[in-house]
Amino acid sequence: MGCQDQLLVSKVCEIYYEISKLETLKPSEHVDMLFTQLVLTCMSPSSIDVAKLCKRVQEIRSKLIRLCGQAEGLLEAHFSTILGSFENPIDHLNIFPYYSNYLKLSHLEFNILMRHCAKVPTRVAFLGSGPLPLTSIVLASYHLTATTFHNYDIDPSANSMASRLVSSDPDLSGRMRFHTTDVMNVTSALKDYEVVFLAALVGMDKEAKVRVIDHLAKHMAPGAILMLRSAHGARAFLYPVVDPCDLRGFEVLSVFHPVDEVVNSVVIARKYPMPVNSSVLVDHQGLGPMILPAKCSDQIQCFNPCFNPLHQINMIEELAVEEQLS
Repeated sequence: MGCQDQLLVSKVCEIYYEISKLETLKPSEHVDMLFTQLVLTCMSPSSIDVAKLCKRVQEIRSKLIRLCGQAEGLLEAHFSTILGSFENPIDHLNIFPYYSNYLKLSHLEFNILMRHCAKVPTRVAFLGSGPLPLTSIVLASYHLTATTFHNYDIDPSANSMASRLVSSDPDLSGRMRFHTTDVMNVTSALKDYEVVFLAALVGMDKEAKVRVIDHLAKHMAPGAILMLRSAHGARAFLYPVVDPCDLRGFEVLSVFHPVDEVVNSVVIARKYPMPVNSSVLVDHQGLGPMILPAKCSDQIQCFNPCFNPLHQINMIEELAVEEQLS
């Protein structure tokens, strides 16, 4: 690990100790300052592989991800409550400090999705939607304007706040559903969705995340699309990492690592249309066997697509299993 990366890790650990001493993670000037400092530190260009960090730093990272998750939930609940006090909450979403990031991330996810979907999906599930389901709202408002969204969250108060945000909008209230349940209890209903989004904080560690992915592989419809959020480099101090090799039962199509202010990486995968056996797979176009690469990713390509002239996205695309078929 280079000198710059060592300095970054030391800074992250220093901020962690400050955050861990807080009496509450509810939004306040001091709490906001610490988490802003943490995010800006982790957004620095870095070649850090968090899997190779020492045990002490690994433990700090695990605790930090949980603290970030708690703080994010409290921040969203705080602003969802404020927005819910407006007559038309959807008209005021820009008061949320990270709203522009959601606009960019949702636009990125839509473009990625449509590269791999033959048609616009009619039914989408979002697992872990929370009290401020901005991804669903932005996608439904600007990109998937005829699609029905089924939002799942384990917290009834989160769903209550979220449903209040869209209740006054005649279009969104007709296309947004909210279900209060543990993701692991959603079984046969998963077969109804052409696309399933999995929130970054559903499964706060590797083991929990893999359990959720295995559950989705068991119950999603064959050929359905799974979109997950992950993290790359130092951003993995903020969110769990999903490696392509964690997606058993899915064909990984692409992994995108933004390098601008959008924090989350995006992984898109397709559930295999039939059970798979060993590492020899039949590709979805019926062109013959496709051998999975021995490592989780086999090619990295840098590019700078301009999906929207107003919101240029800088990112790295990591092509996980798109090998040339001989």
